Amino acid sequence: MTSDQLLEELKRRYESAQNGEVALTIHLFGIEFAKELVGHPISDIAEFATGSRSYGTEIRKGIRLAEYVDLKAKP
Repeated sequence: MTSDQLLEELKRRYESAQNGEVALTIHLFGIEFAKELVGHPISDIAEFATGSRSYGTEIRKGIRLAEYVDLKAKP
């Protein structure tokens, strides 16, 4: 994926996140796209998608968690 595609996907998820679940949504983005995010400017993606550069830290947390968790479908 390109940086622009990752940015658009994060923006879509960020804007549709329910109240109180923004950080969770960003962690899940990092988990799901961990391999695709390698080599991309994560803080830039976070800033352009959400308006907050600090969400780059939350994406990185998701990336680190990716090797330990398996995502399951939402019921």
